[in-house]
Amino acid sequence: MESSTTLAADRIGQSAATGGSASSASGLVAAGTPAGVSAAPAVPERSPSRSSLRQSTSMHRHSFAENLRNAPPSPRTLRQPSFTQQVQGLLNHPPPQRQPQARFAGRALQDISLGELVSQEDVRWASMDSSVEECTKTLLRGNNMTGAVLIRNNSSEKAAISTFDYSDLNAYLLIVIGMANPEPDQVAACQSIASRAQDRIAIPVRDVLPVCHKEPLAMLSCEDDLLRAIEAFGSGARRVVVTKFNSAEVVGVLSQLHLIQFFWNEAVNLPQIDPLYTATLRDLELGSKEIIAINADRPLSDALSLMHSEGLTSVAVVDNGLNVVGNISTRDVQHLTSVTSFPLLQSSCMHFISVILSERGVEEGRDSFPVFHVNPHSTLAHTVAKLVATRSHRVWVVESPSPSPSAPQTPLLSPVPAASSASIIREAQAAPE
Repeated sequence: MESSTTLAADRIGQSAATGGSASSASGLVAAGTPAGVSAAPAVPERSPSRSSLRQSTSMHRHSFAENLRNAPPSPRTLRQPSFTQQVQGLLNHPPPQRQPQARFAGRALQDISLGELVSQEDVRWASMDSSVEECTKTLLRGNNMTGAVLIRNNSSEKAAISTFDYSDLNAYLLIVIGMANPEPDQVAACQSIASRAQDRIAIPVRDVLPVCHKEPLAMLSCEDDLLRAIEAFGSGARRVVVTKFNSAEVVGVLSQLHLIQFFWNEAVNLPQIDPLYTATLRDLELGSKEIIAINADRPLSDALSLMHSEGLTSVAVVDNGLNVVGNISTRDVQHLTSVTSFPLLQSSCMHFISVILSERGVEEGRDSFPVFHVNPHSTLAHTVAKLVATRSHRVWVVESPSPSPSAPQTPLLSPVPAASSASIIREAQAAPE
């Protein structure tokens, strides 16, 4: 079940580790005895009778049986967030600072060309003969906003013929561990890939791409206007390759997150977009209607298979009460690229999330939140600001009892349709001029 509100992004998630502490019983002993005053001798107590012990045991068993009748509560309801007040404020009320550029002031969407929004510095290349390992290293290197590596026939060409992204890496991993469920005509190819991977033979990406169920490459000219890109994203494209006018030479790649950031920074300059920001997600009817999620106790391999079979880039992780407790995206597959990490595939989704949070905490020097969320009463401005601030491709929309600003800091309520960056882009497309 995927929360019907995925703001693509990505993920989820696009994360913070939380923990609770129990008070020590010894710290309460003689707490009311003033210093220098000896406490009165304790009155000896009679040992409990056998009948009372039996009664106590019976009551304990009864209460244990009663607890089993209902789904256990989310462990997160008993924990307190461990991140600092500054980070907590960022997550609950993302900073609304914008950085508009004067060159976009007063211009309509159809007057802004794609060439003004992209840069060749964001383009990463690999050739069809590059190994999957080389493509993976290129994909993971540095801050890759596009989330993909462009594939060309050879290193001398400047035209893209395909891409290699985190979904492809996930598909390759499932093939290697024998959980790909290929089509009948692809069984032999998958078996060959798995065999060579086990023998540690370099596998060219040209052998993997045909079994990754890739969508056609979305390509537009640098002279095309922003509305053309919005239409492409609204039809399901994850990114748009921008080329020179009347040429196949690539000049940049426009991602959904890149476009969301543009809308946030330039909203004050775009009369079609700025009025939408005061509306709530419920009023705008943002988010998909089908919820796809996975239980936190299920193996990680099941989550990867679910994303691959359903064509998802992210899946919500829920507890027995359908409370969203985390998020797993195809980008998280980067934590499984070494042989030593393969045991994680059989661990629970919740354990994998805790591993990711721990690694991020070491890398970033601060705690991470396990899932970013909003509710149907959140405004579009709040939602977009959270996406931009956390650099996420999606946030989960969870139910809220009322539009009260005192909503829980963790998503304790049942998920509802998720909102993604793609859905926000479609809303921008429908905005009146």
